[in-house]
Amino acid sequence: MDVDLRDLELLDATAETGSLTAAAERLYVSQPALSQRLTRLEDRLGMRLFDRKGRRLVPNAAGRRMLVAARRILGELESAGRDLRDIRDGRDRRVRFAAQCSTTFPWLPPVLRAFREREPDIEVRIETVPDDAPIPALLADRVDVALVTKPDAQMDRVALTRLFEDEMVAVVPAGHPWAGLPHLTAGDFDGVDLVLYDLYDQRRIPAEPLPIPAGARPGRITTMPVVTDLVVEMVAGGQGVAVLPNWTAAPYTASHGLALVRIGERPLTRTWFCATRTGPHPPHLQGFVEELLARLKA
Repeated sequence: MDVDLRDLELLDATAETGSLTAAAERLYVSQPALSQRLTRLEDRLGMRLFDRKGRRLVPNAAGRRMLVAARRILGELESAGRDLRDIRDGRDRRVRFAAQCSTTFPWLPPVLRAFREREPDIEVRIETVPDDAPIPALLADRVDVALVTKPDAQMDRVALTRLFEDEMVAVVPAGHPWAGLPHLTAGDFDGVDLVLYDLYDQRRIPAEPLPIPAGARPGRITTMPVVTDLVVEMVAGGQGVAVLPNWTAAPYTASHGLALVRIGERPLTRTWFCATRTGPHPPHLQGFVEELLARLKA
């Protein structure tokens, strides 16, 4: 795709301000030059990116898609610039942390509190990574510490410390027929509507295996963003059953009238690891890892 950094800045500024005149002022260029650049960009892409609604230029479907990419790239470049300034000035004292497959972190505040008592001058950043894939982010130096459970082809390139196992459970309303069962079999899932995190979207390549017994034939599968509150509300509203980690779902059972049911005669478990890059770590990074291990291993 023939797009450069100035094109991305044009997209962002025009979408933000709603006009080429205001965008040109923000970017310190003339309005005719900016208009010509937008025309050339649309010609190269073979489609318009903005529609005029009244006096405003509004991104259309193609423009919105390009805007997602533009803002991600511009944001990463801005972050890289800050980091480079910190490195240049000897202020590279931070911990960038990412956690996989979970949006419930009741254990994190105690970790941060203990770490800040130990290293009051260190900044801890909670990062999100593309495609819920922290191992590539570790190797690319976008994060320093990751909590991981999903297998990754590059796991042998990072240092892993085993933390704990958690159980995947079915989440249903308390009055659901499953609530009284000792465990579920593959046949129980036949024809059932599932509500899952979108990392289980079967249209992905490669697709993540569904967290249900082999041979099960579920009905409709609704995938949601990795926001536990959304999944829980869908289940509580009778829109299907979910499969979630026990430690993620348990806090919602009383408040939302839910039951957690074992999947399989033997629990369906996952192992969690603390992942870092191999080799020696700066003292502040090692301190954060130690606090994380002390909390989660306990």
